[in-house]
Amino acid sequence: MKLDEKKIINAFKEKTWNEIRTADSWQIFKIMSEFVEGFESMSKIGPCVSVFGSARTLPENKYYKTAEEIGFLLTLKGYGVITGGGPGIMEAANKGAKRGGGKSVGLNIELPFEQSHNDFIDNDKILNFDYFFVRKVMFVKYAQGFIVLPGGVGTLDELFEAITLIQTGKIGKFPIVLVGHSYWNGMINWIKATMLELEKNISASDLDLFSVVDTPEEAVKVIEEFYKLYNLKPNF
Repeated sequence: MKLDEKKIINAFKEKTWNEIRTADSWQIFKIMSEFVEGFESMSKIGPCVSVFGSARTLPENKYYKTAEEIGFLLTLKGYGVITGGGPGIMEAANKGAKRGGGKSVGLNIELPFEQSHNDFIDNDKILNFDYFFVRKVMFVKYAQGFIVLPGGVGTLDELFEAITLIQTGKIGKFPIVLVGHSYWNGMINWIKATMLELEKNISASDLDLFSVVDTPEEAVKVIEEFYKLYNLKPNF
């Protein structure tokens, strides 16, 4: 069925924004608009790496400093940096990218403790989202890799979604790097002992879908070595 654009526009004019947001059928158009804006903006940015981690990490924390250095080193290798646009680890990675003169992208979403984007995102590379799932598509589709620092459930959500997409063949393999053995070892040991060996819910090869490092240099090296090995082009 062909959509009548004039009817759609008129229908929008007759509704308040709150009515549009809360009506299930009308949300389709909001979702579509977020995808369209995201695709049009992100397709122009060039090779980037998505950096994840807690919004609650303070500047004096060692992982804040690590994230800033990662952002800086990525720009020296020709990559831009994509983050969720908020404070903490995200701010640090954007700050490092800005210091390195590289592209600094923020995919912002309004949260109770994250009301606005950080100050280190390029003015023309701030995107705002209402829907987590649309935002996550942008993280995956327009990144050449994921670097994941210590974070909470949101960070784990983004990490395991990427692993699942690669595991199931829904996207091509790309490097996923976890930073901080001391933070991630407990989870990884449980995955090995319980998920793999005891319950046999995953394959041993699934553990090869990510790497664990401790320093900014090691994290960036994993990205670099991956693309030397596979000789892949940017994913757009």
